[in-house]
Amino acid sequence: MPADHDLMARAIRLAEQGRGHVEPNPMVGCLVVDPRGEVVGEGWHERFGGPHAEVNALTAAGERARGGALVVTLEPCCHTGKTGPCTRAIIAAGVKRVVIGVRDPFPQVDGGGIAELERAGIACEIGVAAAEVNRLLAPYQKLVTSGRPWIIAKWAMTLDGKIATRTGSSQWISSPAAREIVHQLRGRVDAVVVGARTAKLDDPLLTARPVGPRVATRVVIGDIDPESKLATSLDQAPLIVATTDLERPERFDSLVERGGEVLWLPVDRLPDRESQLDFVLAELGRRRMTNVLVEGGGRLLGTLFDLDAIDEVHVFVAPKLVGGRDAVSPIAGVGIGDMGAACNLVDTEWQAVGGDLYFTGQTNRTVD
Repeated sequence: MPADHDLMARAIRLAEQGRGHVEPNPMVGCLVVDPRGEVVGEGWHERFGGPHAEVNALTAAGERARGGALVVTLEPCCHTGKTGPCTRAIIAAGVKRVVIGVRDPFPQVDGGGIAELERAGIACEIGVAAAEVNRLLAPYQKLVTSGRPWIIAKWAMTLDGKIATRTGSSQWISSPAAREIVHQLRGRVDAVVVGARTAKLDDPLLTARPVGPRVATRVVIGDIDPESKLATSLDQAPLIVATTDLERPERFDSLVERGGEVLWLPVDRLPDRESQLDFVLAELGRRRMTNVLVEGGGRLLGTLFDLDAIDEVHVFVAPKLVGGRDAVSPIAGVGIGDMGAACNLVDTEWQAVGGDLYFTGQTNRTVD
């Protein structure tokens, strides 16, 4: 019979197929093993509002689930939301043992699913491959426990660490192959955020091409040109402008008429950039946005870094040099004063993409 850890690894791979389709729900994978140790059913949460992974796996297994085991990445739910409680389906199926990666921090579950299964006489084992499952579920866990989205910082830079020249020129640093990856990222997140300077200098669309499973809301922190690509492409994706420009509200009339949204930041309560950006993150979390991609510029990324808000980084390093003391670096802000306090990244990976180097990693604040 396969070991529980091996079965959980398979369940994680199943769960990942729901990335971009299930948020703000968690990605969940599930296996059903019959009494002889054979996997007779598998499933994952395929789309928001659809059946949960446990139900899909039990449906695939049918009567072969009776007397067997169920392996699932996240504690089964015990409440009625868009679907019925998974605990009842597990009990009705006659499963005798449930192997769970981690508890669900969602307040309406949070140990209640385990308790209900155990009251029904089902043995539960919790914590199998917990570190791996927590990495899978980190964005969901952060949203549930803090009310803030998972922040993915992305930038492309030259070998000497510049995201633009001294004149602000930045197109294009990375290769077409690298930009394809960026479009894939945009297609699975809930929002793409840039600062006003990046919106002005680059005049980006910030859409995924081709489209992915999600259509991200574009968010600009600060001002925006009412005739920019962002402001004139509202038929392609939503747009929010988060601004303190309360003295000139008429500036945004045309944007609002086209269907854009202005998020007014009250300067009396939010006197500095850090508090204003924190307010925006809280608002995106209130809207149940799970994954947010921040594409710059350096000032915006620096403020996020100073807020200790960055969770994951995607960096493209091009074999180019531009020099210049006034050329823009990817992370500005105040920064770290002592190297011993530097942010150490974990789960790091380098790969070659179209002549560039592509780096991914997570900050060491990730839930374990």
